Amino acid sequence: MKGTSLTIMNTKDYERASVIEVLGLLYSSKEGLAEVESQRRLKIYGLNVIKEKHKNQMLAFLARYWGIMPGLLELAIVLSIVVKHYLEAVIIFALLTINAVVGHIQARGSQRALETLKKRLAINARVLRDGKWVTTTAMQIVPGDIISIVLGDIVPADAKIVSGELSIDQSILTGESLPVDVQQSAIIYSGSIVSRGEAKCVVINTGANTYFGKTAELVKIAKPKSHQEQIMLTIVRYTMLLSIAAFVLVVIYAALSGTNIFLMLTLAIIFLMGAVPVALPAVMTIVQSVGATELARTGILVTRLDSIEDAASIDIICLDKTGTITLNKLSVGDVISFAGYSTKDVIVMASLASLRHSKDAIDTAIFDYANLVKSDMSSYKQLSFTPFEPSTKRSEAIIALGDKQFKVIKGAPQIVLSLCQPLDKATKAKAIQAVDELSRKGFRVLAVAVSENSSIVNSRLIGLLSLSDPPRPDSKNMIERARELGVRPMMLTGDNIAIAREIARQVSVGDHIIRMEEFRKMNQAEQAKTIEEIDGFAEIYPEDKYTVVKLLQSRGHMVGMTGDGVNDAPALKQAEMGIAVCGSTDVARASASSVLIEPGVGVIIEAIKTSRHIYQRMLTWVINKVTKVIQVVGLLTIGFFWFHDIVISLLGMVLLIFANDFVTMSIATDNVKYTASPNKWNVMNITLASLVVGSLLIIEGVIALFIGSYYFHLDFEQLRTFTLLMLIFTSLFRVFIVRERNFFWSSRPGKELVFSTTAAIIACAILGLFGLLIAPLTLYQVLFIFGFSALFTLAIDFPKYLAFKKFGL
Repeated sequence: MKGTSLTIMNTKDYERASVIEVLGLLYSSKEGLAEVESQRRLKIYGLNVIKEKHKNQMLAFLARYWGIMPGLLELAIVLSIVVKHYLEAVIIFALLTINAVVGHIQARGSQRALETLKKRLAINARVLRDGKWVTTTAMQIVPGDIISIVLGDIVPADAKIVSGELSIDQSILTGESLPVDVQQSAIIYSGSIVSRGEAKCVVINTGANTYFGKTAELVKIAKPKSHQEQIMLTIVRYTMLLSIAAFVLVVIYAALSGTNIFLMLTLAIIFLMGAVPVALPAVMTIVQSVGATELARTGILVTRLDSIEDAASIDIICLDKTGTITLNKLSVGDVISFAGYSTKDVIVMASLASLRHSKDAIDTAIFDYANLVKSDMSSYKQLSFTPFEPSTKRSEAIIALGDKQFKVIKGAPQIVLSLCQPLDKATKAKAIQAVDELSRKGFRVLAVAVSENSSIVNSRLIGLLSLSDPPRPDSKNMIERARELGVRPMMLTGDNIAIAREIARQVSVGDHIIRMEEFRKMNQAEQAKTIEEIDGFAEIYPEDKYTVVKLLQSRGHMVGMTGDGVNDAPALKQAEMGIAVCGSTDVARASASSVLIEPGVGVIIEAIKTSRHIYQRMLTWVINKVTKVIQVVGLLTIGFFWFHDIVISLLGMVLLIFANDFVTMSIATDNVKYTASPNKWNVMNITLASLVVGSLLIIEGVIALFIGSYYFHLDFEQLRTFTLLMLIFTSLFRVFIVRERNFFWSSRPGKELVFSTTAAIIACAILGLFGLLIAPLTLYQVLFIFGFSALFTLAIDFPKYLAFKKFGL
């Protein structure tokens, strides 16, 4: 074996090979590996852990100063220094740094999910080394090791059973709700839990090569598009194009008229500051943080802030069945009695053929149901118990009732029926028909029989039990409400097609469920058509869930994903909003953007509503900002042609940014209504609607310049103050008309918005009245421009309403 190198194979490739063949491929034996050989393999194949890349946090922070929007602000800083406006340069740098700090703190990457996966593998295992059983950490296991696993163990690596039989709970990996019985030569996966039995296995894959590890790799790869970043860049592009066009006109005119170069540089800085939404990243973070706080009160913890806003646009929500739609807990469904016995008798006998306080999921479900129907078993005494074995497919118990003893049998219907001799044809036919009907619906069926004495001879069939993983009480209501909000539900499950269709029917998902295997065989065009028509997939693997989410996104859909298991983690990370339900695995919670902290899924609807509230608030801020850019750029251009100078000082532009961009952060708590359909960002329509409002406000600005020059006869510095106050007052009043898609009186603004706006108006009026930082005006002039701005802004509410209606806002 020394010097021999193994060929890494996919775990599934080992399924068809026999145990002897696998041992040969791994250069191992049933006696395990020598310690020296295990250490050699450990050096070659590495620890049984998920590797990760560590990012330099300082470089990640500095990277936030790189990009289109930071670059434009940095250019403004350089130009400010060139024209010796040092205070303005410091203020712009401070704004840039605030945005960088906020963004860095909120950033979420794949590292948290990967660290959780590493912890998941940090378990102990019994390994056969040098012919002796030793206990070691799971990370020390290598391909070819022989391991022993028993009831309650977490399988430490992908392995093939050499000897023994097991019942495996792999719901967190595959989504299958019922335990799977496996025997010699079967494959078991890392992360599965042993719910019954004992086995000796040979390790076939470790670390990133395991089924579990492949899921971790998908979590590393999964990354939804940053819609927030796309929107910001589009807004910057549109506003910059407007500013550049206006600036080019001004430069041409200035060149012809011999204007001072420093004046042009100052104008360039003002155009830059006016066009770039300086506070947008901070505003979005604050708006989302307020939304996250609101969701926390309803039982949802948000772990990635930008996902809240993205949830407003979700038009498809992919629902993992096991643990999300259902409880991920076996329970007794139908109870069918025979031979004159009652359903309570069937439950009592089934309980007597079970072991109380065991880890067996079926026994636990039977006792839970017995307690629910208040079954009385105090008269019975269990003398002996033989647990379920995959080879016999039944459990047995000898029971004492007073002086009488009898045997109770519980197991697979075909086995129990074969033990019930004689069995009349009518009873047998009825039992077989009931088993077939329940099986077609995806239920697991158990038969219960009793004998006259402690012998199995002359057993009588007394009843049948169906077992299933039932839907959560609020699942159906949640799915129906999602449809009302324009969100299409789609179920994804690793369970078989029969179970999937039955659960989908019960919770109103729909009946068009197909096998993932059928979908894989389709060509690209057929897949694109099919995914728009179906209600869900059955018999799906973790990588398939991730693929489905990616395919939906490539079709232009915004996707929500709910889940609870390791198998859901990559899809949860990839979706625009990944929601880990209460009781999820650590890796699912780390991969998701939101985590439910209480049982139930009804609060998902609250997340959608809250996200649509956030969208409306953010839309108000963006419309207000774009409208302000149009107004300011237009007025600066006209003012330069008119006065051959800049009608707003550089310091005045800084004050305007604070008044408009930062004071209006109180929009984060404004009263808004959610829409009945998903919200989509359409920056073109937003710009066109804003252009209508902004053009009217340019007219307002021109009138104000005329009044200041020819009615009040202000000198140029006072005219700058007059114009600045008009822009500030207008920007604050404008919020009250653009916040409402209908007429401005249709809803009451939030208290915080009213308070912050009032405070800003008073503060700016004081600056103008007492000449703090800007040239002073008289009280009459300040009050006049205040009243003029209020009346003109409110007067354009009707054309605003028409514009918003035309452009679908």
